[in-house]
Amino acid sequence: MATTNLKKKYRILPVAISILLALALVITTTQSGAQNKLKDRLAASGQKSSGRLEEALKSRLNPAPPARIKAISQPVGQPAGPKYSSEKVLVKFKPELTTQSTENILRAYQPRDFKLIPRINVYVVKIGEGTTVEETLAALKNNPDVLYAGPDYKLRLAAQPNDQLFRYQYALYNPGGTLQIPGSPTGKSRADIKATGAWDFAKGDPNLLIAVLDSGIDYTHPDLASKVISTGRDFINDDNDAMDDHWHGTHVAGIIAAATNNTEGIAGVAWDCRLLPGKIISAEGEGDYSDLIEALIWAADYSSGQAKVGVINMSVGGDQPDQALRAALEYAFNKGIVLVAATGNDGLAGVLYPAAYDEFCLAVSASDYNDAVADFSNSGPEVDVTAPGVWVLSTIPLAMTEPGYLPYAFASGTSMAAPHVAGFAALVKASKPWLSPGDIMKLIKYTPDDIETAGRDDYAGYGRINTERALSPFKIVK
Repeated sequence: MATTNLKKKYRILPVAISILLALALVITTTQSGAQNKLKDRLAASGQKSSGRLEEALKSRLNPAPPARIKAISQPVGQPAGPKYSSEKVLVKFKPELTTQSTENILRAYQPRDFKLIPRINVYVVKIGEGTTVEETLAALKNNPDVLYAGPDYKLRLAAQPNDQLFRYQYALYNPGGTLQIPGSPTGKSRADIKATGAWDFAKGDPNLLIAVLDSGIDYTHPDLASKVISTGRDFINDDNDAMDDHWHGTHVAGIIAAATNNTEGIAGVAWDCRLLPGKIISAEGEGDYSDLIEALIWAADYSSGQAKVGVINMSVGGDQPDQALRAALEYAFNKGIVLVAATGNDGLAGVLYPAAYDEFCLAVSASDYNDAVADFSNSGPEVDVTAPGVWVLSTIPLAMTEPGYLPYAFASGTSMAAPHVAGFAALVKASKPWLSPGDIMKLIKYTPDDIETAGRDDYAGYGRINTERALSPFKIVK
C-alpha cells in the first residue's frame, strides 16, 4: 500500500533525482575480467563481455529514457510532483478508545478503505469519493478523539576478496592514482572506508539481517541470490514478492552484502550477513510515507528461525516531518535495530526525513574518491557521517541489463553512501552483539577519518567512516 511519497536519493550526472532515493544517480554498466564466471553465464545466453573498460561503460540512461527516469530527474533543489498523496491520510486516535470505537468513527467519514499499522496504532485511510485530503484532515482535526491526523507524504529516491570486479570498488579500497571508474579520475590513496582492514576482524553473521526498504531486490541476481533470506514484502502491490522493478534497491543491496570472495562480481561490505527486501518504492520511483512506516514495523518484527533484522537501510526520504514516521522509527530503534538513512541529493541545507530524525537514525552524506563531500549532498546539523557515494559500482536487476553487458552499474548519490554505513553497522552489531543501537551509532560517529573542515561540520558530519578503526581490537591512529 502506498501513502506519503518516498523519494530515492540519487543523481543522474549533474541532475539531482527527486527520489531520496537521495542519490545522485549515474548508472553505467561494466565488463568483467576474462575469468569471470558471469562471462560464461552471459555467453550462454548470447551475451558477451569484451573490450576496454571505457568502451564497456555504457550509460543505462537511454536517449529516450523511461518515464521513471524522467520522474526523478528534476533540477537540483526542485521538488518533483505533489508533496503528499491525494487519496490517503494518516490518523491516530486517543489510546483509551477501543478498536471498534475508532473504526466506527472512521466509517462515519465514509472512507473507501482503511488499514491499521500495528504497534504504533496509526490508521492509513483512503478518503471517500467527492472529498479532498484537506477537507478530510480538517474534519478529523476537529474530532476530540483524534490525537493526530496528517497527510501521507511522498518519498523520493538517498581480508581482500577475490571478486573479479573488486578493482573497480574504490569505496572499499582506494589505491590512489588513476581509478578504474568512469572518467578515469585520479583518486586519493585510502580515501575509502578501510573495508579490507575491517574484514580481518569481522565479516558479519548470516543470522543478522539487513532490511533494505527500497524498490525491492532482484533476488535472482548471481551476486545476491545466496544473500536474500526471502522474497520479502511488497508494500506497493500488497503481496509477498519484493522483486525489484526499478533498479535502485538492487544497487543498494549489492553495496551492503553482495556475495563476497566468490571469484565473481563485486564485494559487499557485510560479507556474511543476509538481506531482507521490503518494497516501498514503485517501478516509477515513487513511494509514500505510509508504506515506509508499515515496512519499518514489519522489518522490526521479522524473524526466520534464529535470523532477525539488526539493521535497516533507508536510501529514501521526504521533505516533511511526520509523527507516525517518527513513532515507527522509535519502535524499531527500541527493538535493538540500527537505522541508517540518506541525507538527500538536493545540494542544499536541509536533511530529508527519516534521516533528519537524528535521535534514531544515522544520517549519511556522500563523499568522493578524494575524500571531498559530494556537491549534491544535503547538509545540516543532523549529518552524522559521510561515506563514498560517487561512481559506486554495484548490482542491477538482470531484466535491466542490456545485451553484451554484465548486471552491474555505477551510480552516485547519498543513496549509495548510506548502504556502506548500513553494512558497517551490521559488521559492528555482529561482532559486538551486546552494544545497543545508540552505542553502535556512537562508535560509528566517533571513529571516522576527519575530512573537509577540522572537527564535526554540517557537510561531512564527524567524517568519512573508518570500519577498520571501529572493529580493530587495537588502537589505530592516522
